[in-house]
Amino acid sequence: MMRIHLLFLLLLSLVLAGCGASKEDDIRGWMVQERNQAKPRVAPLNAPKQFIPEPYANTSAIEPFSNQKLTQALKRDSSQVASNGALVAPELARRKEALEAFPLDTMVLVGSIIKANQPVALVKVDNLLYQVKLGNYLGLNFGRVTKINETEVTLREIVQDAVGEWIERIATLQLQEKSK
Repeated sequence: MMRIHLLFLLLLSLVLAGCGASKEDDIRGWMVQERNQAKPRVAPLNAPKQFIPEPYANTSAIEPFSNQKLTQALKRDSSQVASNGALVAPELARRKEALEAFPLDTMVLVGSIIKANQPVALVKVDNLLYQVKLGNYLGLNFGRVTKINETEVTLREIVQDAVGEWIERIATLQLQEKSK
């Protein structure tokens, strides 16, 4: 019986020791104290400057935001586009040549010859051989032959850009060596 009392007292003392203050309580108290002492230091904002509007004093000129100024700018831009479009535009009224029905990537330059003191390129399309002279048209983009030499044919193509205006670009057909 004595052992049971002793064991009971030992167990009771352990339970009471567990309920005492611990180091965690000390840390929590320190954190609360530091949080209460910390005060943020925020600089005050400057007062906004007052906006004073200026009246438009140049009454002899056209007002920059008027409809008259806008219409003048639109007329000027449209006349420039019309003049540029006339300089670079495909010849839609002319009769198409045979090689304008094929894209350039389906054509193969297989050689060149001199015929009547003029260079002539030999172009193969769909297993047919065509003679191409300076000034002939090739491809789907209004490509006109501007130069023929032994290794390539140079074309001036006319295509539409992203905004629909006609622009020029240079394309070439390179001599293809037969692969074994």
